[in-house]
Amino acid sequence: MANVVSEGAGVRRAGTMRVELALKSITAEPDSPERLHRVLEQALVFTDATLAAVYSPGDGGDPLCLRESAGVPLTLYGLRDSYAATGRSPVADAHRTRQAVWLSSQDLAESAGCRRMPAGDICLGALPLRGAGGGCLLVVGENPGGFDCEDRTCLELIADAVSCPGTAAAEGGGGELPANAFSLAVDTGRIEVGDEILGLFGLDRADFDGRVETLLRLTVPDDLPALMSVVEADHMSLGERELEFRVLQPAGPPRWLRLRGHFEPAADGRPARLTGTVADVSTVRPGVTDVARVQRLAAALATAGTVSDVSQAVVAALREPLQADRIALAELENDRLVVTVLDPPDPEAWPDLWRLEWRTEWPDAPVQAMPTLAAALREGRARIWPAGTALEPALAEVGPGGLAVLPLPADGRMTGCCLIGWDNPHDFGPDERALLTASAGLAGQALLRAHAFDAEHELVGMLQRALLPHRLPRLPGGVAVARYLPATQGLEVGGDWYDVIPLAEHHVALVIGDVQGHSADAATLMGQMRTALRAYAVEGLPPDVVVSHANRLLVDLETDLFVTCVYVDVDMEEGTAWCVRAGHLPPVLRHPGGGTEIAEVEGGLPLGVVAQTDFPMTPLRLRPGTLLALTTDGLVESADTDLDVGLNRLSRALAAADPAHLGPVADALLADAGRDDDVALLLMRYDGMAVRPLRESWTVWRVPEAVRHARRFTRRTLRQWGVREETDVILLVVSELVTNALVHTDGPVRLYLTLLGNRLRVAVADTSPRTPVKPTRIGWEATGGRGILLVEAMSAAWGTVPAGGGKQVWSDILLGG
Repeated sequence: MANVVSEGAGVRRAGTMRVELALKSITAEPDSPERLHRVLEQALVFTDATLAAVYSPGDGGDPLCLRESAGVPLTLYGLRDSYAATGRSPVADAHRTRQAVWLSSQDLAESAGCRRMPAGDICLGALPLRGAGGGCLLVVGENPGGFDCEDRTCLELIADAVSCPGTAAAEGGGGELPANAFSLAVDTGRIEVGDEILGLFGLDRADFDGRVETLLRLTVPDDLPALMSVVEADHMSLGERELEFRVLQPAGPPRWLRLRGHFEPAADGRPARLTGTVADVSTVRPGVTDVARVQRLAAALATAGTVSDVSQAVVAALREPLQADRIALAELENDRLVVTVLDPPDPEAWPDLWRLEWRTEWPDAPVQAMPTLAAALREGRARIWPAGTALEPALAEVGPGGLAVLPLPADGRMTGCCLIGWDNPHDFGPDERALLTASAGLAGQALLRAHAFDAEHELVGMLQRALLPHRLPRLPGGVAVARYLPATQGLEVGGDWYDVIPLAEHHVALVIGDVQGHSADAATLMGQMRTALRAYAVEGLPPDVVVSHANRLLVDLETDLFVTCVYVDVDMEEGTAWCVRAGHLPPVLRHPGGGTEIAEVEGGLPLGVVAQTDFPMTPLRLRPGTLLALTTDGLVESADTDLDVGLNRLSRALAAADPAHLGPVADALLADAGRDDDVALLLMRYDGMAVRPLRESWTVWRVPEAVRHARRFTRRTLRQWGVREETDVILLVVSELVTNALVHTDGPVRLYLTLLGNRLRVAVADTSPRTPVKPTRIGWEATGGRGILLVEAMSAAWGTVPAGGGKQVWSDILLGG
């Protein structure tokens, strides 16, 4: 036993000596702003600590502010950037009492000053710093029993090194900057840099203007988001102050640089500053550090809107640096895991049991089917199993050379998990464990936000689709397609809409519009305007009257919103159209030869601005093969694209498109949309009617012989058209419809005959809006009501449509049937 004790003491003494040698080497180096960070890194190397941070008093002695940290982000353990020196916290207690505070996981659970820290196997140590200023070294580990005697001895040596004058000077700065150091004033963007840094950026001292933007312009654009997360003051709550980024070179690949620094808050009229060093690491380490990877993952997740975006960002951040063979990320829905991303996506790369659950695009399976995974989710801690560990087949085949399972926590629950597997035996180092732990926390929060975003965005999309036409009608002599895309920014439903309205006599109304703003009010108003325009259009009113009526309705609604729209009434028989524009974009025409033009359409005010205003009509001529495009401004205008530029770009895209297939054309036009705003697009190709109908009409005068004159007109017209079948039936229908109009209405009556193929339509228009009512029962004593029954019996179809304040009663009769 004595030999065992002596051997253990020797091992501990050897560990302490290694710490002393490492610290002596660091403190013997010339003063530099990164010395403090390097001292803290020794806590991660020689002890079980996963985080080490230094707090020191601010100006006036309160609060205790974070000066430097190393390891995983502070937010992972619920730690803050500052603590009140008189408050109840391990940081404040160690500073006030000048005594070390050691807390195990049980002590942390019972400590009132540690309520923000997550439950679990976490231990904490706070060691006072020597010197008049005070402060403390804070360390966090993941050993449930706390730091052992060897760890405590090493941490005391590190606390002494933090307190030494050399390191304090490196932290505080002052005087002339070292060649590899910088000092950035956050409020003005003015930066002081050493000559070595200027050389790394390829700048001369005489050419440098002292602005941080000058340096940022020389970096690789893809690295800017992560770099700005360190430079901007609003992002300095994370404990990490390290990042590797690339600088463009006049020739050859970019150069890798490593930035290390810390944030000094504003005090006593002194602006907030970011100070630190920049070093060339192109030859030392061509890849990025784990801290930099966490920062890049945080920057990527900050802009990831959907669950798929989050999953792709996590996979991109982990697979290459971990050299993993496969990664799966799954959401936890009730008691099932639903996979959102598999990398590689090939099903053959995954276990046979997974492929059995391959129901749609990705597999899903109950958590109970994998007990090991279920236990990891219950514990809420990252679990790692080396090669050869006995696991259930569904997990063992994911990582035969090693498997890591990362539960993704958020708001006190598990949102999902990430599985990382290796085929060959993999050695899990402490850096990898820290990277996995930090990544899991970030991914869990982002996945929770994305899931809420997806659910709300789907709800918004369902509402928007419910307000738009479910399908477009088939057009005589033409084809129409439409597309709608909601904006990717924000979740409020938009007010863009479109409609295709079949009208009488082979006319079609094409409508597209946009309600001001994005809100439930805009969506409601959009539905009202679409319904109103459709109702006025089917009344048979001219286009300018349709839009004018909609304008007065909108004014009467007393809303603060206005509406823009374009209304085009197309005669599919003649190829002519009348266009009315109310504050909206003009139509774009693609002619059969491929040339395009932005139609010069006279415009009126948006709807809802002035009750009494004119909406002029502009004629358009459509030849067979002409493509008519109507769109909202979301397709052609954005923050960096002017309206005229966008319209010209749309014209060029239409000129290069193949109008034979409108669906791919519409999809291609939307592919380049910026999506800052909603986009509605309506395309109509005019082909012309292969067989144009024959039409004749007759004004029925209110004279005793009116019905006989109408029958004579009908017989003469049928003879001219060569119609000999069903003549008696047609004359009977004409007699009944004309008689009903003369007897039951006042005002003018007009008879219309239309022949298309083997279908003849008889229509009688009058000024009464009352629809004929078919009697349900007729007795022997009844004196009327049989006419409509006769019309119904003789017709293939019949009905009524409103027409200019009155109605039109029509009957279709099949010839030769």
